[in-house]
Amino acid sequence: MIHPSACIDPSARIAEGVEIGPFCVIGAEVEIGAGTRIGPHTVIDGPTRIGRDNRIHGFCALGGEPQDKKFRGERAELVIGDRNTIREFCTFNRGTADDAGITRIGDDNWLMAYVHIAHDCVVGNHCTFANAASLAGHVQVEDHVILGGFTLVHQFCQIGAHAFTAMGSVINRDVPPYVTVAGTYAEPHGINSEGLRRRGFSSDRIMAIKRAYKTVYKSGLSLADARAQLALAAQDAPDVKLMLDFIERSQRSLVR
Repeated sequence: MIHPSACIDPSARIAEGVEIGPFCVIGAEVEIGAGTRIGPHTVIDGPTRIGRDNRIHGFCALGGEPQDKKFRGERAELVIGDRNTIREFCTFNRGTADDAGITRIGDDNWLMAYVHIAHDCVVGNHCTFANAASLAGHVQVEDHVILGGFTLVHQFCQIGAHAFTAMGSVINRDVPPYVTVAGTYAEPHGINSEGLRRRGFSSDRIMAIKRAYKTVYKSGLSLADARAQLALAAQDAPDVKLMLDFIERSQRSLVR
């Protein structure tokens, strides 16, 4: 299952059933879980841990040193979960000592060609990043987020669960859960109602989220007053509580 032209460091740990294509380079301290397939000309540097049943297409560069001038060779990792699809020419960097030292990607993500995930980012589960979407350092992306092609995310931003960004969005502030944004710089354009329906959200749940969106974006209230209104609504709506919790921990201010 390993092509004879592949170059694999003796310290790499390759599970049974892994396929490694022609001209791949697998470095020291790389672990690859069972069933993962790696396309040709891919380079994986360590320390990197990759889970089970991932499909990594050709010409990817995973686990490289962070693009951070403060990096001095300290130990840092890239951790990738299970069942991710990683398309051609993706670049994912390891973490830095200025953060947790780990860049982490969850499970069941669909990451299209030329996606860049910089040092110390955290990506959840079931996300879709279209071609050339790029995360700067220290970005956090929660579950079920969709980033349109060529979306750019500024360092330290957070993107909440079920959010959606249009093609070419430039994001320099935090995007709350469920919100759709577009533009340079990104502005809010309602909620991702179609995505919520596809994930099984009932009409009542979606209406509660729409009311929460209007409270934050359409009511004319200050953010403090909007938060107070959300706190009341969240008592009977866990989905609204998710939005409220995100807003309360936001540090870069909201796309608003």
